[in-house]
Amino acid sequence: MKDFKTLFAAQSKQFVILLSLLFVFTIITVTLYQLNDGIFFRFFKNFNPLTLFGVTAISGSLALTFLLYNRWFDIHRKVKPRIFLKFSLSVLLFVAIAIFVDLAIVFPQGMNILLPESLLFYPAIAFLVEMLFHVLPLAVLMIVLNRFLPAIGLLKPVWIVLGIVALLEPSYQVYMDDYPLWAAMVVWVNLYLFNWVQLVAFKQYGFILMLTLRLVYYLFWHIIWGSIRLDVLF
Repeated sequence: MKDFKTLFAAQSKQFVILLSLLFVFTIITVTLYQLNDGIFFRFFKNFNPLTLFGVTAISGSLALTFLLYNRWFDIHRKVKPRIFLKFSLSVLLFVAIAIFVDLAIVFPQGMNILLPESLLFYPAIAFLVEMLFHVLPLAVLMIVLNRFLPAIGLLKPVWIVLGIVALLEPSYQVYMDDYPLWAAMVVWVNLYLFNWVQLVAFKQYGFILMLTLRLVYYLFWHIIWGSIRLDVLF
């Protein structure tokens, strides 16, 4: 408890940012649910979206605090504009590849949430995905591998952990959807590299940059292209 109080005193700005994130994304999610509670159904099925969001947000925030406590990852670090631009351009490359696959095989017409609801839906999903597919698995694996690998004389396993965690979202995506084999391979590799870039950003610059890159990806892939493709492909 004493160590945590010391951490809180030394990193108060980090916790203010985390609490602000929780507040903003909770408001976004609750507002969208009140406007259209059925919008989450095809993604969450029988799970109550507010319950799922609440459990994931709280457990993810605790995991993020744990990662900060052990000095493995930060919530936020200052990012120079050129660094942000470099990461953002790499994200746009992944968007371009996803668009290429869409043009080739044509994903389902109703795969995207459309404007104006998309402006609330995708930020809410972005926060949920980062907690569920990145922060929580990172915390678990960092605990396990930091106990196991040093015992056999290997280095700290952070980069191994990043590589493992990056597998989760692309594997889930390909498993849940029905793609031709070549498209499944392209989608998997593209999403894996996107997740890897995000996790590297998380390690080097903190959670905020990782989340921002997800928002950039969703803006161009789901919101902008999600609207354009209806005229181009259908």
